[in-house]
Amino acid sequence: MTGIIGAGASGIAAALAAAENESGQVVLMERQARVGRKLQATGNGRCNLSNLHGTSGGYHGENPGFADYALGKFPPTAALEWFRSLGLLTVAEDSGRVYPYSDQANSVVDVLRFALEKPNITVKLGFEAEKVKKTASGFRIVSGDETVECDRLIVACGGLAGTKLGGSMSGYQILRSFGHSCTRLRPALVQLKSSWNAVTSLKGVRANCHAVILHDGKRFSESTGELQFTQYGLSGPVIFEVSRDVCQGGGEWLCRLDFLPDMAENALISELKRRRNTNLPVSELFTGILHNRLGRVLTQTAGISAGGAVSDLSDEELRQAAHAAKALSVHLTEPMGMDSAQVTAGGILTSEFDETTMESRLVPGLYACGEVLDIDGDCGGYNLQWAWSSGRLAGQSAGRNDT
Repeated sequence: MTGIIGAGASGIAAALAAAENESGQVVLMERQARVGRKLQATGNGRCNLSNLHGTSGGYHGENPGFADYALGKFPPTAALEWFRSLGLLTVAEDSGRVYPYSDQANSVVDVLRFALEKPNITVKLGFEAEKVKKTASGFRIVSGDETVECDRLIVACGGLAGTKLGGSMSGYQILRSFGHSCTRLRPALVQLKSSWNAVTSLKGVRANCHAVILHDGKRFSESTGELQFTQYGLSGPVIFEVSRDVCQGGGEWLCRLDFLPDMAENALISELKRRRNTNLPVSELFTGILHNRLGRVLTQTAGISAGGAVSDLSDEELRQAAHAAKALSVHLTEPMGMDSAQVTAGGILTSEFDETTMESRLVPGLYACGEVLDIDGDCGGYNLQWAWSSGRLAGQSAGRNDT
């Protein structure tokens, strides 16, 4: 029998893969009241379940190449075929991001939940693995007064990120108890806090931009996409993409924002100069170009008084306004915590596992998959693709030995 701790994305994938061996039995243990709870919250409730580019880089960790075998065995195209076989239709955006055709995360959870209704799969909800021990014949997992005995065990507990949705240390603790090592854990794909006093006035404003993170003046990371201002700082896909390891250690951290990445600064200056022939007040300098509130803040940032007319602005003032729109520097203080993070950076050392089976090199019959391992992906479906791929590989490897 194969036991699996954790009924998130990787755990469900592992259970379904292990159950393909119809002569074997699978027990899926989940401490929450339902399976796939985190899945329902991903992609703002839409569930960005994969990315068509999910095998061409985009993964991080001390050894990101560890993910290559699993992703090659079960790439995004295979994942989409698998979901289609379960009854889920999907649609891919130009960026490669894949969503359920219904645009609802519940659709993904529902087809997986129904797929688990197999004669050789037992799902135990509200089962928290309080004690996990190696026995002569396999493993013993204890939850309260209930005990599960299994020949092989897959740890698919997920990471520490999203603690309000079930993120916890349990997977790391279980694997550490068997002698495995864990790297430093920190939030990734997370919002960033800022000390810039104009942030609160921009709360809720969204803008497409190019974001560059600077650490002591040196380029640290960059990306292009949607930004959202919040009451505490910066959010949105473009920030998630550049947030990994930001504000770790000392020094000055800045986010430089270009709100018109497809327009050269000189071209913007020319456009602003043309507006001197209008009756626009200074507060409307960027009207028709940027969000009204953002335009007003940029004008103020450029040191231009809001009381005058655009027709009275000097060439230098217009240059300053254009520069603010093309290279706004926002001071960063720290990332939001694990509660807000979409994924955990760091995890159990992958060097202690066989990438072709996901089996522990230290404890025969013990497997791990998904976020609990030291692999995390870029924003845009990479992490769920890793969950499907690694979960299926672990499940197939463990399940093939069931008789």
